[in-house]
Amino acid sequence: MNLQTEPYLTQAARWPSSGRHILAQFDDQSVVVYQAYRPSIGDFAAEHGHFGGGFKLTRMSWIKPNFLWMMYRCGWATKEGQEVVLAVRILRTALDTILAQAVHSTFQPTLYTDDEAWKKAVASSDVRLQFDPDHDPYGAPVERRAIQLGLRGDVLVRYAKEWIVGIEDISAFVHEQHEHVIGRHLAELWTPREDVYPVEDQAVRNRLGLS
Repeated sequence: MNLQTEPYLTQAARWPSSGRHILAQFDDQSVVVYQAYRPSIGDFAAEHGHFGGGFKLTRMSWIKPNFLWMMYRCGWATKEGQEVVLAVRILRTALDTILAQAVHSTFQPTLYTDDEAWKKAVASSDVRLQFDPDHDPYGAPVERRAIQLGLRGDVLVRYAKEWIVGIEDISAFVHEQHEHVIGRHLAELWTPREDVYPVEDQAVRNRLGLS
């Protein structure tokens, strides 16, 4: 597996305990996001290095930079239709582009003059933004908020084909680590190393509501 991993407890002690943050694995050129699909879609993507086959470009597709948030959503790859967990490495400039276009999925009175202005922003953007409670390995919510990004239209097309550096099926790793969660042995749990992703543009930071 190409992901860098680290003991969960080591990371949990380092991560912010509250606030809105983008936790992700990244380097100077790329960043990892996660998605979970049924085998027909996940296997195609892992084999070909891009999305195709049963992948629908006409539907919104949600990406998550945070591994444990993905584990909460897919039940550690046990939920129907989410059996294949993909680590999708995309260009870092691509994530920055996505974040710059993101519009909150609910009205934010501090950002828009009224509900109509927010609706116009939603209609004109190909990226949805949601902050939800992050979760511990057992699925319990924590105070820290995790980001997920919904892609559609031209942004989704570019994500599916153009922006991808590599796609890896990490389902075997997910199942292996899930055993430590089932056994409640968090001292043995390893997760992909994640740090707070730096968003340099202050206007984008303010619009996202990052801590």
